[in-house]
Amino acid sequence: MDSSNNEVIHDFPFFKVYKDGAIERCTTMEPALPGLDPDTGVQSKDVVVLPETGIKARIFVPKIDGPHQRLPLLIHYHGGGFCLGSALDMPFKRFLTSLVVKANIVAITIDYRLAPEHHLPIAHEDSWAGLEWVASHSYGQGPEPLLNRHADFGRVFLAGESAGANIAHYVAVQVGAKYMCSLNIVGTLMVHPFFGEQKLDEMYAYMCPTSAGFEKDPILNPALDPNLKMMRSDRVLVCVAEKDGLRNRGVYYYETLKKSEWHGKVEFYQTLGEDHCFHMFNPKSKNVGPFLQKLVNFIKSTK
Repeated sequence: MDSSNNEVIHDFPFFKVYKDGAIERCTTMEPALPGLDPDTGVQSKDVVVLPETGIKARIFVPKIDGPHQRLPLLIHYHGGGFCLGSALDMPFKRFLTSLVVKANIVAITIDYRLAPEHHLPIAHEDSWAGLEWVASHSYGQGPEPLLNRHADFGRVFLAGESAGANIAHYVAVQVGAKYMCSLNIVGTLMVHPFFGEQKLDEMYAYMCPTSAGFEKDPILNPALDPNLKMMRSDRVLVCVAEKDGLRNRGVYYYETLKKSEWHGKVEFYQTLGEDHCFHMFNPKSKNVGPFLQKLVNFIKSTK
């Protein structure tokens, strides 16, 4: 839609809204095709998980040692402030390819419809529906053979960065609250989680008109969620970056879990000198290696 002669009525950090309803995003990410990664041997494949909306997911499988080998399954949700990017973009392919080969796991990253065209919590609802699609493979009878053959549903991890970490937390709580027994979630990787931030609060309110704000919305403030104690995850790793504007609320989330009635174990990891999602935007940083190794160690040490 041409907005060149149109008045801007909202100028948010991630997008502009024009008077005629057009949305202009501040940035776009480079899409990446699935296929064989020649450097690692990781194979990726796209699948449709929600036919009624066309929502896709991308599966990553490392080199398999025999047709019956099963590996831990990581279910990932992408960041982007709920309004940017896709699970099929290059930063997430690069990150998950590296994590899959280093941790020797199968991974699936599930897409969701973006705000503000689709008001929140649509991202959470799509993500939950995608998780249900994954869970349909638990007994080897789902629509995707790769998951039926090679995913170990007794060792499942949830993961996300930024808004995707918010979704990963939401999904973990819903698994417990809805008594989903087909997935054994042993760990959750919360990377630079988004639970609101003063500069972004107006933007979030526009994307989620039903939100009552940080003080009252359990999606932004898990301490208010009566189902928090039911969160299904044996362990949680909360990662923050020293220079990240979201750091303090990430710390608050860590402290909330520590004080809650949830019976799991929560760990904290901070990267000094780095900003939000540096591993995505500055993959050559010297801190990316130690950060990735922390994630790998967490996965490998979780039984």
